[in-house]
Amino acid sequence: MSRRVVIVGPAHPLRGGGMATFNERLAQAFQENGDDVEIVTFSLQYPSFLFPGKSQYSDEPAPEGLRIKVLINSINPISWLRAGNYIRRQKPDLVIFRYWLPFMGPALGTIARIIRKNNYSRILAITDNVVPHEKRPGDVPFTKYFLRACHGFITMSRSVQQDLQHFEPDKPNLYLPHPLYDNFGTIESKAEACAALGLDPDYNYLLFFGFIRAYKGLDLLLQAMADARIKSERNLKLIVAGEFYEDAAPYQKLIQELQLQEQLILRTDFIPNAAVRHYFCAADLIVQPYKHATQSGVTQVAYHFNKPMVVTNVGGLAELVPDGEVGFVVPPQPQTIVDAIVNFYSMGKAPQFEQNIQEYKKRFSWSGFTEQIYNLAEKK
Repeated sequence: MSRRVVIVGPAHPLRGGGMATFNERLAQAFQENGDDVEIVTFSLQYPSFLFPGKSQYSDEPAPEGLRIKVLINSINPISWLRAGNYIRRQKPDLVIFRYWLPFMGPALGTIARIIRKNNYSRILAITDNVVPHEKRPGDVPFTKYFLRACHGFITMSRSVQQDLQHFEPDKPNLYLPHPLYDNFGTIESKAEACAALGLDPDYNYLLFFGFIRAYKGLDLLLQAMADARIKSERNLKLIVAGEFYEDAAPYQKLIQELQLQEQLILRTDFIPNAAVRHYFCAADLIVQPYKHATQSGVTQVAYHFNKPMVVTNVGGLAELVPDGEVGFVVPPQPQTIVDAIVNFYSMGKAPQFEQNIQEYKKRFSWSGFTEQIYNLAEKK
């Protein structure tokens, strides 16, 4: 049965990081099912004082085959009314909001309330966070305002599902693991990836990937790189690939103090989608040293490229990485991160992990994800 689906959230021309990429891939998945799909996105997502990066907008071409309507200004209530009425009049069968920050609660909650006036559309939210990583005044009332406008919820980690129960215990909600990020291109050889990045293929590379924020624990990984067992591995380097979303000075100071300059490859500008595969294919091991987390799309990029991982046992990270099978799950401490890295190389774990990954990742399909969303939408 063909449905009319509207996705409300970050998409091109916003960078949006993993969320824009996710929303665009979700739209493609619904289209593959025969649905009529449109994404309604932002003309302005954040006022400048709330945006920590260099630019909110992408200079990459728009994704092919997708309808994207730019309507929402997060700080202009008139745009909320226009967006809500635009979607309401279409009477879509299903509206899926992406909710990740209480700041968006007033805009998205108002749009959802207007859509509900058509007494037809089912409104679901994919809630990346209910309790945000960095707390601010207004978090609770803004979140409540948005959640009360929805019929049901999808969470991609058990910890967010538990948080959601405190706000909306009686509405349908469903835990669905983050699907595979299979839209960054095909796997290439390490030699090809290193050539594209200008790296020496004779080195072994660890990869820290994504926006750099305090909760992601890059400082823990830098401290791990200073361990004598790591420093003794002269052919091991860490690639840091991602834009600073906070002050870079403390990290630069730590690098100087620990004398890590020769052990690091710093690519701290925004990484365009076309370059993502080069970084993952150049690396032997993906390290996510988060101090706290909900879920991470980095895991699903690593799975796509058959890359083993070291993740910390916080939030939902460990839910998707069976310890000792496709990587290692460790406490968020430099010493335990070192132990995992040394174990990976000294015991030659790569072939075993990569073989296990090829089987394990089959459970993270987009078709399964959309099918579960349809089922949730039918629950009252």
